[in-house]
Amino acid sequence: MDKLQSQATMFANRLSKRVQYYRKWAKKQNLTAYRIYDRDIPEIPLCVDYYGFVDDSGGITDHYACMAFFERPYEKDPREEDIWLDLMREQVVNVLGIQRDHVLFKMRRRQKGSDQYEKTKSAKSISGVVREGDLLFGVNLSDYLDTGLFLDHRPLRQMLTKTAKDKRVLNLFGYTGALSVAAARGGASLVQTVDLSNTYLDWAGLNLELNGFEDSRQYPRTRFDVVEFLKLEVRKISSGTKSGFDLILLDPPTFSNSKKTEDVLDTNKQWPSLVRDCLSLLNPGGILYFSTNSRKLSFEADLLPASIRGQKLHIEDMTEWSIPEDFKKHRIHRCWKLSLEQV
Repeated sequence: MDKLQSQATMFANRLSKRVQYYRKWAKKQNLTAYRIYDRDIPEIPLCVDYYGFVDDSGGITDHYACMAFFERPYEKDPREEDIWLDLMREQVVNVLGIQRDHVLFKMRRRQKGSDQYEKTKSAKSISGVVREGDLLFGVNLSDYLDTGLFLDHRPLRQMLTKTAKDKRVLNLFGYTGALSVAAARGGASLVQTVDLSNTYLDWAGLNLELNGFEDSRQYPRTRFDVVEFLKLEVRKISSGTKSGFDLILLDPPTFSNSKKTEDVLDTNKQWPSLVRDCLSLLNPGGILYFSTNSRKLSFEADLLPASIRGQKLHIEDMTEWSIPEDFKKHRIHRCWKLSLEQV
């Protein structure tokens, strides 16, 4: 018990310092969703994300925390684990000053297939709207392993609001359309979101509407297997029957064996073909942002063409820039900018 109390005290002290810092930081950034604790203490493999739900006037109406526990590399008695988790949850309640039933718990195991997108059992559905700068996003904290908003892609969203003006944008594996919303806010002439899930495409539509973008012709959502979609688009553009894109966003799951397609996606193996197909869809001077949360993916530039239709391919590792301050401790993803430049 002494060990338990010692860890609880360490966790509470660290959490207090992080909360004090990030509350001030988030206020300056105009954020109501951000990470507070990220496995800072090795003996306490937890992540704690804060979500402040806002109303129509922009004020915070409810406070929540999502507490994710990362599977230990060794076996531990389930009863002891439950006691430990309950004690850690108590620290989150006390330090953040929120209701106990507003602290949600999720187990992070090694990803298998499309686990992160599967519906989970929940006694009560908890959903609301969070703010990120001048963007609004609908999140669901209870029904899925992920909440509908990847907090670590905040810098890319912020960049899109400043650079997407008059561009034709393609968002692949679009999920709930957060990047699409950012591109629309940036003044893109077209934002096409492609995903295999009707649930997430509908969610993307709600996010677009939430931010005032309701024109389905300017912001189309396409239900399609991305691998097949790319092959079809490459043929259309090669034949001159369709225009290309100025900006493509490619953030595939590491592995997917969706029931909606017979194909299995393994990004660690298939990333070169995915990237090559995306590059074939780019207009002159176009840019592809490719990101992955896979730690095993080996990015080798030699597997990509040196030029596309007479334009030189320039590759820049944007990982350090693309990870926000509240995720700096762990490199949660990697990101590359691939741009076509006139030779």
